[in-house]
Amino acid sequence: MSISVILVDDHPLFRKGLSHLLEAGTDGITVAGQFAEIGGVLDWLRDGGRAEVALLDRNLRDEDGLTLVPELKRFGIKVIMLTVADEAHEIREAIERGVDGYVSKTSEPAQILQAISTVARGSGLHHSPVMDEAMQGKLASDAGSKLSTRELEIVGLVARGMSNKAIGDELGLSDNTVRNHLGSILEKLGLDNRVQVATFAMKHGISRKSGAA
Repeated sequence: MSISVILVDDHPLFRKGLSHLLEAGTDGITVAGQFAEIGGVLDWLRDGGRAEVALLDRNLRDEDGLTLVPELKRFGIKVIMLTVADEAHEIREAIERGVDGYVSKTSEPAQILQAISTVARGSGLHHSPVMDEAMQGKLASDAGSKLSTRELEIVGLVARGMSNKAIGDELGLSDNTVRNHLGSILEKLGLDNRVQVATFAMKHGISRKSGAA
């Protein structure tokens, strides 16, 4: 299987080394283009340039590399974010922008080659020691966007094993109000009972939030 790749990184020496690595491998990978700036990639695309995978650095000299993701995806190019950064929030942002993979520049050559092959086949791949944390944070953020502040408070208290009465006493609510909130929480999260709510909260790191809805 032949895979065409473009490299988008503003460090010439790194691009040269990575290009040599890719084309010297046995994975049928060819480098269709190398770019230091977003403008060069856009010109290449307008001129009919095409590839299957882009290895994209985020920190480019003219702009944040993530701004290029939608345009690459529009032309059917899979995107692997390749960077020295390994922060959970940055990986999470890259995932939310639609990248298909995330590989650290400190990865072993075989890992980079495998990432390209995997993404080219249509599978997502995020190779990072903090990927689990990033995905957990994204899930928690998604859940948080569905629930009100009061509902998040109740989820956190359910996770602590508190009864409806105890939760009501803690928050100054009647038992009936707590039950109504729990019903709304179950519906929004697609869960069946408070045990599942507690499990969900602990799995996704949702703790009690302060403030009322």
